[in-house]
Amino acid sequence: MERPLQGVKPRPTQLSAVETEPSTECPNCHIMITNTALSFNSYVCPHCEHHLTMGARKRLNWFFDEVFAELGQEFKAGNPLNFVDSKPYPERMTQAQEKTGETEGLVVLHGKVKNLEMIGCAFDFRFMGGSMGSVVGDRFVQAGEAALKQGIPLVCFAASGGARMQEGLLSLMQMARTSAIIERLKQAGVPYLVVLTNPVYGGVTASLAMLGDVHIAEPKAMIGFAGKRVIEQTVRETLEEPFQRAEFLLEHGVIDQVVHRHQLIDTVYRILAKLSNIKNVA
Repeated sequence: MERPLQGVKPRPTQLSAVETEPSTECPNCHIMITNTALSFNSYVCPHCEHHLTMGARKRLNWFFDEVFAELGQEFKAGNPLNFVDSKPYPERMTQAQEKTGETEGLVVLHGKVKNLEMIGCAFDFRFMGGSMGSVVGDRFVQAGEAALKQGIPLVCFAASGGARMQEGLLSLMQMARTSAIIERLKQAGVPYLVVLTNPVYGGVTASLAMLGDVHIAEPKAMIGFAGKRVIEQTVRETLEEPFQRAEFLLEHGVIDQVVHRHQLIDTVYRILAKLSNIKNVA
C-alpha cells in the first residue's frame, strides 16, 4: 500500500468563493478587485480611488432611491443613410445591444432622490462610445419635456465620444434639438444639472453637456471638444497632464465642482433642492 508523502498538503478540489468570484482590473493601479467589492464601493477603486465606468442603467439605479418609470423606450434607431464602414450600421447596433443589454446609448428614468422627484438620464459609453444619434436626441428631448411638464429637475450623466457618424447630419441635428429643450427649461425656471463623467467629447460637449445651470465632474474625467491627440497634431505641441482633466477645467472656470462619487448623490440632491426651493431638505 502506497503511503502519502509527509508534509505535502492535498490539493483542494474546489476554489474558495473569493477565488471564483468575477473580478475587474483597475485600469489605473491594475489591482484585481472583486465585482462585489466594486459594487459596494460605487465602482471606485478602493486602492487608488480611480473612478471606474458605470453603465447607464446601473448608474441611474445607484443614483435613485426609487424609480417610477422609464422614458423613451418606444424610440428605435433606423438606418437612414445605409451607412457601412468596416461593417453595416445595423450590425454595429446589434453588437452594442448585445454587449450592453440596452437598446440605445441613453437611458432615461423618472425617480426620486430622498424627497425630491427628478428626471435622470445617463449615457452608456459602452454603447458605440455613448455616441449621440437621433434616438439619443429623441430620448433626451422627451426627458426635458417630462421635466418641463411636471416642473421637476433634469439631471444628465454625460459620457460620450460625440455625434454618431453613422447617422451623419441627422446626428448633428440633435445638438440643436437638445439645446432647444434646455433653453425651454431655463425659461420656465426648471433646474438642469450636468454630471460630467469620463469621457465627454465632441457634439455632446458642444451642446447638452455644457448648457446646464450647474456643471459637476467626477475626478480626473476627460472633458473637451476635440481629443487631446487631435489638438497635439494640430498645434504640434505636447499637452501635458492635467490638460482636459476635470481639475484643469475647474481651475479655468469651465465647470463648477469636482465631486468624488461617494459624495455625488448628496451634492446633486442639495443643489437641486436649493434650485427647486425645497424647504424641508433631507
